[in-house]
Amino acid sequence: MGLVWCALPVRAALQFDVFIGYDSTVHEAGWFPVACEVFNDGPSFNAVFELSNEAVGRGQVRRYSVELPTNTRKRFAIPVFASAGRYTRWSARLLDERGRVHAEQLNLLPKDKSWDTYLMGGLPRTFATLPAFPDVKRKQDEVQPKPVRLVLDQLPDNPICLDGLDAIYLNSEKAIDLKAPQVEALLLWLHGGGHLILTVEQPGDINGTPWLRNLAPVELDKVTTVQSLGEIQDWLKSGFTKQAAAAPTAPSGPRRTGGVDPQVAQRLRQRYGTSPIVDPAQQAAQAAEAVKDLFTGLTEDPAFAQASMPVATGTLRDGRVVLSAQATPLVIEARRGRGKITLLTFSPEREPFRSWRNTAWFWVKLTDMPAGRFAMPEPNRWGGQSIDAVFGAMIDSRQVRKLPVAWLLLLLVVYLVVIGPMDHFVLKKLGKQMWTWVTFPTYVVLFSALIYFIGYKLRAGESEWNELHLVDVLPRGEQAELRGRTYASIYSPVNARYALESDLLHATFRGEFQGPWAGGQENSRVTVEQRNKGFKAEVFVPVWTSQLYVSDWLETADMPLSAQVTAAGDKWQVTVRNALSQKISEARLVLGGRIYELGNLDPNQQKNFSLGRASEGLPLREAVNQNRGAFATAAQTRRHALGETTGGRLERSPYNVLIASLLAPVEEARPGTQYFLSPKGLDLSWLAERGDALVFAWVPDHSPVNLLHRFNPRRWQRDTMLRLAVPVTIR
Repeated sequence: MGLVWCALPVRAALQFDVFIGYDSTVHEAGWFPVACEVFNDGPSFNAVFELSNEAVGRGQVRRYSVELPTNTRKRFAIPVFASAGRYTRWSARLLDERGRVHAEQLNLLPKDKSWDTYLMGGLPRTFATLPAFPDVKRKQDEVQPKPVRLVLDQLPDNPICLDGLDAIYLNSEKAIDLKAPQVEALLLWLHGGGHLILTVEQPGDINGTPWLRNLAPVELDKVTTVQSLGEIQDWLKSGFTKQAAAAPTAPSGPRRTGGVDPQVAQRLRQRYGTSPIVDPAQQAAQAAEAVKDLFTGLTEDPAFAQASMPVATGTLRDGRVVLSAQATPLVIEARRGRGKITLLTFSPEREPFRSWRNTAWFWVKLTDMPAGRFAMPEPNRWGGQSIDAVFGAMIDSRQVRKLPVAWLLLLLVVYLVVIGPMDHFVLKKLGKQMWTWVTFPTYVVLFSALIYFIGYKLRAGESEWNELHLVDVLPRGEQAELRGRTYASIYSPVNARYALESDLLHATFRGEFQGPWAGGQENSRVTVEQRNKGFKAEVFVPVWTSQLYVSDWLETADMPLSAQVTAAGDKWQVTVRNALSQKISEARLVLGGRIYELGNLDPNQQKNFSLGRASEGLPLREAVNQNRGAFATAAQTRRHALGETTGGRLERSPYNVLIASLLAPVEEARPGTQYFLSPKGLDLSWLAERGDALVFAWVPDHSPVNLLHRFNPRRWQRDTMLRLAVPVTIR
């Protein structure tokens, strides 16, 4: 009998490993990768990888199909959006075509980082040499800047998966092992606004790899030795950027009295006796002084100052030298599209830099991280509004009307009067009190029918599809990378499921992000089948409601819009060209803290403008602050089923889209106030602060890509806002 059992085949185990985020870390309101590694040592089958969140409603379900022949190992990564709320658990399953579960990993809990916390991905030479950051004053893990280890085999080849990273540290020894799709994803992320920190292990790593050689701002030729490193310590202790000196801030709220939400101020007075809100100028000065003391008070390291270090040298091609020692460049920065590359001509993973006491502070200054949070504790923030709600207020169907609260109360009073005193009076008058067993259900049926009739009159309509495309034009040679965010709103006259699809190479899909103000939960029911090229999705929309969805995508195309801006005396000399076959109905320029009207541009038309740098245009900060309150009110009111119909609506206009693209700047550093939360890359205020010229071009009734919907709505509308950032030339 034992011999018979030995002869029977033993079914091999299925290896199923799932990795959530970047080293088990995700960024609030950002895309992150979910990597999977499967080894099938058993019979072949066609598998479906399914990922779902365990938040209320389990709003996100994502699937990916993969063939699993016998004795094969497959690795893949899909983009997922952190919109299910903090501390969300995820469950992953591997199914076959019949839906049977072959393997599963349940209740995977990644670490959540606040949306404005710095997150750096790292591909170091060795496991133990990842960059480090000092601890922040506010002892909470969610606001602690963190370097996360990236695994070479699991590095995504989809640039959208990298959106959650502020910077990537890349050792040249690891860079040469990247596959072509990974390199392309990394470059697209960089040109879209990422910060790549590249360290030179050996000049041959750079020179022998074409994409690294073309990317580096210097042509390396040899290695020399720097005998004294004291200049590095001097650079770290002297001078700090405006960004580094920024005070710990909390963005301003919608209902402000001198910039402070009066209800919040009242609560603070009740709790502390007097409001701890200080003058923003005074707080900024205190923070700047604290940061200055922080850097100037760093511990001296005589051993490091007297040490020597090998450094790669060569000919500078572009960029600027940030740090030198004995006239030898150590840190070189250069722009790459909207992003930036920082080249370290030495290896921070080797001695003597590795043992330097102030290494963590070196990375703070190198990344231009706001150092105020290391010097002073950040104030607590509350209830961030999602920018998705602002765009939803622009494009949601106007067929839906709300019942005013006063009419609802009146209807309730009438109902109570009818079923109570009136019913009692009439039946008593007729001497038929026992009929109340008949009249009471009748009243319930009649009022239910009345309520349904009112709801039908207020909300019933025709199926409707509205699209608004925010398209960032990223020039790359003669062509451009179009980084798009398509906001789509579906109005449904019945309970129904709707099919959506995209065939773009890099495209994904999500429901509306609610933000901390609404608990951060996924509000919609979305099932997404992620494909090697695009996605296929199914969404459920309840009767008489509008649901908002967002598709993030990236596509290579001909340049749709180009511009040149020159500063000449007290004028801006601007040239804008519309390369589309459609008319640009409204164009605006944001530059030097002002908004300038450029008018319209016909198809394939080029226009020249001469604009007064201080005498023309509308002040940008004033325009943003004037609209911030209205945007916040609309975002809040939009979710209310009752109330004033127009309260949750914003005009679908180019001006409102422009303001929504620049809402992030924080004018006042005040605790306890509200703020807007945007996914990375959507807000362009940092480019305006950097000094770039921003061109906003509105193209009505136009879509830069194929429409997403695979159904036939009775009504639909589409518009596109092109957003182009160009450097300013000084004459």
